[in-house]
Amino acid sequence: MPLRSQILVHQNALPTAEQALPGRASAMPVPTEHYVNGHPLQPPFPAGLQQALFALGCFWGAERRFWEQPGVWTTAVGYAGGHTPNPTYEEVCSGLTGHTEAVLVVFDPQQIDYLTLLKRFWESHNPTQGMRQGNDIGTQYRSAIYWQDNSQRDLALASRAAFQQQLTQAGYGAITTEIAEAPTFYYAEAYHQQYLAKNPGGYCGLGGTGVCMPS
Repeated sequence: MPLRSQILVHQNALPTAEQALPGRASAMPVPTEHYVNGHPLQPPFPAGLQQALFALGCFWGAERRFWEQPGVWTTAVGYAGGHTPNPTYEEVCSGLTGHTEAVLVVFDPQQIDYLTLLKRFWESHNPTQGMRQGNDIGTQYRSAIYWQDNSQRDLALASRAAFQQQLTQAGYGAITTEIAEAPTFYYAEAYHQQYLAKNPGGYCGLGGTGVCMPS
């Protein structure tokens, strides 16, 4: 099947491992420091910090939602949940990698807990839209929570059930958010990192439902 035809098919359907693009062995080079707070983007991170991994649409606006939170030590954008190793942005946008646009959140649990991050996640986008977020259409815009341990898994599942109740009362449909064990996180290209801090007038297609997550 020609590449263009494959792309059209996979805008709304995840590719199999056999269909996915091959990718590459080398990781994407990224800045050593976070553009906003100066902390490292890559591990090793200081002892005592924890990690979370979310996908909620275009990662430019999603990353900003998290770096603004007190207690978040650093953030980075990248790709997760698919098959292609070290993909490029163009490859992810083709729908032929299976990856989401994801945000890595490194946080201090003494200052902010995982439940607070989950609340930010649910309230910052519409998790009922499947392979899209607003006008952004494609598998890379799907909603996902990738848990790091069983505690995060249990909290994520409970929060999904609680938020579904609120969404149903507000007239929304079923949540389509994927909840799965954290896969490999592949860092995105340098220009994507903290994009909206570098480009304050840049595009942000992120929009919530207006429904609040119960405390």
